[in-house]
Amino acid sequence: MTTRCGFVALIGAPNAGKSTLINALVGAKISIVSRKAQTTRAAIRGVVIEGDAQIVFVDTPGLFAPKRRLDRAMNTAAWGAASDADIDALLIDARAEISSARDQAQSQLPSALTEGTQTILAALKQTTGPKVLILNKVDLVDRPNLLALAARLNAAATFRETFMLAAIKGDGVERMKQTLAAMMPPGPWHYPEDQIADAPMRALAAEITREKLFERLHDELPYQTTVETESWNDLPDGSARIEQTIYVSRESHKKIVIGEGGRTLKSIGSAARKEIIEANETNIHLFLFVKVRENWLDDPERYRAMGLEFPKK
Repeated sequence: MTTRCGFVALIGAPNAGKSTLINALVGAKISIVSRKAQTTRAAIRGVVIEGDAQIVFVDTPGLFAPKRRLDRAMNTAAWGAASDADIDALLIDARAEISSARDQAQSQLPSALTEGTQTILAALKQTTGPKVLILNKVDLVDRPNLLALAARLNAAATFRETFMLAAIKGDGVERMKQTLAAMMPPGPWHYPEDQIADAPMRALAAEITREKLFERLHDELPYQTTVETESWNDLPDGSARIEQTIYVSRESHKKIVIGEGGRTLKSIGSAARKEIIEANETNIHLFLFVKVRENWLDDPERYRAMGLEFPKK
């Protein structure tokens, strides 16, 4: 059998739905989802089999105007994945784009795109591979506005295909997989047939706990927070003992994560343990610790641990 295999980089603004989409494509949770923007920090790969094709989807950090060193590292990771991919897939939150453009234009039917989208499109033109457009959350937009948005985007850049999805419901996902599979170049598969992600389980476990931090603390939680799986020991009864450390940059942040009487940390641990069990398909014993690590955003080692390149400036 002749096989196909290639990489598709999912790029777009924060909260466009990239993590939700890659989870829907893979059929399992491999990327954390949060209403807090910019939660995906490094490129995460999900593996999908469609007929004779293996498609490796790369969930990249959301693109935005960088203000900090971590922001610049995340943008570099996203564009690095785009330049290395066989296909670049621009994901647009249709509802947010239409609403923001309308506010920007102060009219009912905006004729322009938002500044953020225009910036991404300008940078996308510098990549050499084929491009596809994915409009997400189309179930929340009326058809005239949706078609007008698709026309504006296709006029601004050359897209080989335009897909309209409601990723959270799975609508349109199968058609997109089939179309992208046919676009993959001939070649051997990069991953075993039963592998759905290339992240080790201890890294995924850390990401799950970080997601529960966002869910539990919302706007109270600063971005200067990271989670590391310090140890993972498989036990004779088939279960595993996991120790994770939540690193914050200030003592006041530590108190927020722990909560009164330790209740917040216990709630985070309980939610994370349940989801890690589902991902690992075995019982686990999860122990969480909170430590202050000042100035970790300027520590090259921490960036390497997150799979990011440390920016010089």
